[in-house]
Amino acid sequence: MITKVVEPHITLKAQGGLTSDRKWLDRVREACLETNPFRVELGAPAFFGEDVLYLSVHSAELYGLHKKMVQMAAPSKHQIDAYFELDHFVPHLTLAKTSHGLSKQELVDMAAAAEREFHPSLSFKVDQVRVYEESRSHTYTKLEDMVLGGKTDTC
Repeated sequence: MITKVVEPHITLKAQGGLTSDRKWLDRVREACLETNPFRVELGAPAFFGEDVLYLSVHSAELYGLHKKMVQMAAPSKHQIDAYFELDHFVPHLTLAKTSHGLSKQELVDMAAAAEREFHPSLSFKVDQVRVYEESRSHTYTKLEDMVLGGKTDTC
């Protein structure tokens, strides 16, 4: 099950440029303090190739915070391209992957169900950023929650 690997989330910034010394973490905290909570809207289901089903996510503020995070991490052009950031950024909420045991047909069926379930679109308030770290290969655990416009909660 995917939740044993990672919690449902909208990726704001991939690991490119984030070094193991965690010096970037203070800049992330600052960016969160300077950002007010905002709303995102979940849109239609879509696919990355045939193997990843996701819900699209719409929010101008999310794009702005993404750009700020990329700038503060200063990844290389190669990392920006490899992790689909800036102009390649596609905000999304992953629903399922074939790499987690589902067939391509099950993803197609799930997309049709999601289209019915998430119509009209849902929106919700984003009031925190959760920083994850890779604890094992492709397995992520919470490092820290950062409240937007407020204080942090370290685990």
